[in-house]
Amino acid sequence: MEAVSVGPPPRERRRLLFHQISVLLLTFSAYAAFHASRKPPSIVKSVLGPEAPSSSSGGGGWPPFDGPRGPHRLGELDLAFLSSYSFGMYLAGHVADRVDIRRFLALGMLASGASTSAFGVAYWCGVHRLSFFLAVQVISGLVQSIGWPCVVAVVGNWFGKSQRRGLIMGVWNSNTSVGNILGSIIASSVLDFGWGWSFLLPGLLITVVGVFVWAFLVSDPGDLGFESVTMEIEMNEPGVVDLEDLDQATGEEMGLLESKEMHEADPVTAIGFLEAWRLPGVAPFAFCLFFSKLVAYTFLYWLPFYIRHTDVAGKHVSHKSAGILSTIFDIGGVLGGVSAGFMSDRLDARACTSIFFLFFSIPALIAYRSYGSISMQLNISLMFLSGYFVNGPYSLITTAVAADLGTQDMIKGNSRALATVTAIIDATGSVGAALGPLLTGYISTRGWNSVFLMLICSTSLAITFLIHLAKAEVSSKMCERKSTMTSNNQTQ
Repeated sequence: MEAVSVGPPPRERRRLLFHQISVLLLTFSAYAAFHASRKPPSIVKSVLGPEAPSSSSGGGGWPPFDGPRGPHRLGELDLAFLSSYSFGMYLAGHVADRVDIRRFLALGMLASGASTSAFGVAYWCGVHRLSFFLAVQVISGLVQSIGWPCVVAVVGNWFGKSQRRGLIMGVWNSNTSVGNILGSIIASSVLDFGWGWSFLLPGLLITVVGVFVWAFLVSDPGDLGFESVTMEIEMNEPGVVDLEDLDQATGEEMGLLESKEMHEADPVTAIGFLEAWRLPGVAPFAFCLFFSKLVAYTFLYWLPFYIRHTDVAGKHVSHKSAGILSTIFDIGGVLGGVSAGFMSDRLDARACTSIFFLFFSIPALIAYRSYGSISMQLNISLMFLSGYFVNGPYSLITTAVAADLGTQDMIKGNSRALATVTAIIDATGSVGAALGPLLTGYISTRGWNSVFLMLICSTSLAITFLIHLAKAEVSSKMCERKSTMTSNNQTQ
């Protein structure tokens, strides 16, 4: 049965397209700013913690993070932030459905700017109490958790579903890596003036973007008089814009939400928590994301510290250079996420694509640890390759895979089931994200070989959870191919 487009006239469609593009740009900028304001702790780790043993300066550090237990306490800071972030994500998603999303998102950005700046103020005030830094990180995690549910809800209001999710979501989800790169450059560029500036400037950035969100973001198409935005069109007349090509973009933390019109037109009962866990593919991908995110977030929070404490061609780079060099990993991650989405779309095999990237990330990690210190050129190349393969499956699972699992035939039309499924996957991954940086703080004191061994073991475990699904995908493709060949032979 062919669907008929009953959308607005051409002039209104152009107006709608303009606002959809505006929403994409504003939500992309908003979440990039969130990630930029999260990056300073990883950049200043090498300044706060004990100096590299073989560096010319020696000693160094900022109490209470100097001394032998410094890395442990830095890991505890990461745990404080990520734990409160995971907890706050559930609350933020619940609140976002019941308040003005635009104001809630903007307030979250302003509060994030204040908490990020508060960490930096400790530099000028000479604060050395661990409890202060832990409290700031807990507050930061809670207010930062507001970001993802809100941007996903806004995009969900403006865009409908499509069968081609991977590539577009991979592009939109690059907001995380773009934010990491921007935050690293800003924080590193002012590090020589005092580590407090590395927090103050990203805090100012997210505040400014938050003001733009408050002033210009339209969270729902109904606010502008659009009656229907998300209509699935199977046949388009020439000159008609296909809204499916403007795929709903989602990523990193709370999955895909349907438009408010669909919620109001088809109210359903929320799926049970245990029932959602039993849906095909949910548990394997959730546990795969646990270990994938553990690896990705270990690099996010500890890579600048590792670069600073590892000699390259017999020399240690400066704090500033270490922070800027770490952006190479994120650049590789951007391309990895887009490539994984494109490949999974072409193959129509999410599990096989994830395994491909996970498998090749193991030799990439081994090569980076073993040969990255030979020369700067080799270090940059292997860092880029590691980011490409590590972030590929992480990006794919938090976007396209979560959307696929939340809209499978067993629960089709149940938008609340969609939110529950994606929350399970992302929350499970967030536990791994909190665990990885904490373990690194303790394990790194025994040597970085032990840290990389942990990352390789985590990647291997991530692969094992997808083997069964990958076999099912291969079997399905083989059956389709045999069926096609049989059909062709009968036709001839």
